[in-house]
Amino acid sequence: MWSSGSGVAKAESDLTTAAHVLKLGAECPTDTVCFHAQQCVEKYLKALLVLDGIDFPKTHDIERLTALTPARAGISLTAEEQGRLTDYATTTRYPGSGEILLTEARRAVVLARRVRKQVRGLFPSEIRRVRGSRP
Repeated sequence: MWSSGSGVAKAESDLTTAAHVLKLGAECPTDTVCFHAQQCVEKYLKALLVLDGIDFPKTHDIERLTALTPARAGISLTAEEQGRLTDYATTTRYPGSGEILLTEARRAVVLARRVRKQVRGLFPSEIRRVRGSRP
């Protein structure tokens, strides 16, 4: 069952994974970094929606999720950034989608960190203390 705390824990794990894999530099599987950055954003948005009692669809569409977030959240993602993040969870995960450059993977992690910072400040302290889940 989804709770804000469990969503935050999973989001933190995704961000940790993205940042860690990014350290591989030229050997970095950039699609993996971008996927986990997208998952971090998606899970933070969904955790916020759960906190506010807002129903949301089963989707990876960041634009749809952002549109549901309360105005107080102040999510500052452009339409282009939202579309790019959504692509990381959908089209770029499949063969033939093209190469993702290392600079783009770095930007994806920056986006995830930005959303993390914006959303975490809205949570009660017990949720802000949540760290990534452990296997």
